[in-house]
Amino acid sequence: MQPSARDVLVLTQIVDLVRAGAAVTRPELEAVTGLGRAVVNDRLREGVELGLLAELDASPSGSRGRPSRAVRFRTEAGLILSACLGDVSLHAAVTDLDGRILAREFRPIDVQDGPEPVLRIVDEVFRQLLCGLDGALPAWAVAIGLPGPIDYANGRVVDPPVVPGWAGFDVRTWFASRYALPVWVDNEVNLMALGEWERGVPQERRDLLFVKVGTGIGSGLVTDGRLHRGDSGAAGDIGHVRVTDDPATSCRCGRTGCLEAVAGGWALVRVLTEHARSGASPLLADRLAASGRITGEHIGQASAAGDPLVLSAVRTAGRVTGTAIAGVVNFANPGVLVLGGGVIRSSPVFFDEFRRAVLEQTIEPASRRLTIRTASLDFAEGITGAALLATENLLRPDSLRIWLADGTPVGATAELHGAA
Repeated sequence: MQPSARDVLVLTQIVDLVRAGAAVTRPELEAVTGLGRAVVNDRLREGVELGLLAELDASPSGSRGRPSRAVRFRTEAGLILSACLGDVSLHAAVTDLDGRILAREFRPIDVQDGPEPVLRIVDEVFRQLLCGLDGALPAWAVAIGLPGPIDYANGRVVDPPVVPGWAGFDVRTWFASRYALPVWVDNEVNLMALGEWERGVPQERRDLLFVKVGTGIGSGLVTDGRLHRGDSGAAGDIGHVRVTDDPATSCRCGRTGCLEAVAGGWALVRVLTEHARSGASPLLADRLAASGRITGEHIGQASAAGDPLVLSAVRTAGRVTGTAIAGVVNFANPGVLVLGGGVIRSSPVFFDEFRRAVLEQTIEPASRRLTIRTASLDFAEGITGAALLATENLLRPDSLRIWLADGTPVGATAELHGAA
């Protein structure tokens, strides 16, 4: 028999306390909730029967040392399908309800191919990952990160400046129709910021600004543990801030002088491809002859080898990016500034110039306690953040009340979307 509406409210409170670690034994739950022993026992029994709670071995408790069995939230009760897409990369994972990665995969993609071809790749990867886990556990939700502004309320892409064909595309419905699960969609760098704030090393729990320098440049801001998305989902689109008046600096978005047109990965490739063609950079000339194009990996190799032209270009990009981000630091005053993306991982020179420019250009109160570091989760920050976004939307109390009596959120998609 399913719990009554009143019982669900109490069970929701108990599950939330246990999941947070705020109360994990019967005496603790009685003390925190003010409920009697019989009520707590009944709700715990229901939580166990629904598969959401599990009892642990007894441990000494109380003044008389009588054993008290602790309970835990079963993070293994369901799975989250998590994906983070960049301009040319897809990181996908299956996680438990604590965001712990059980299986993951990387695929090269090109978002310029459009939503249908790209999302079919995501779907294919998800199904392969699930098959690799033998389908032992049910999937409970899907979380997707995409480059460009996202209307978080309805899961649609909002006029992305550099990914034509995606504007207005309903990513949520695309996945919900295939999996019959709740789906949450956000900007990829927002999810990277959330992943680093929650699971990055060290965990400082201070306001965090994440800057991704990959093919393009974007940022995400976490304040008081919450993502700042802006009124229309465009917060953090720092890559298209104007940093130069040079009319020759044309950007992918159609404007001139944008930060990513000077310092983004695609801009570095454009400039250094010319050096390769002219023979000014012998190492890049060899790479161009061998593969027909210059990639970020080639730039990293040339930087590590000490190529002076490449080092100069990378230093300039780092300095320009750091100067632009210093303005954001002065405005938002984060406690932690994290630099991630493919460029930083291939070139520590970029980070050094970036850090130096930030510290030189920020006001003293904003830089006094500022930690500046690189991303710490080995390209998993986005998929981790996506999974944590989904679990928060599934497991916060107002969401739990929607589906808790059934023991699973499957079937409650519309209601959960409405509660987000």
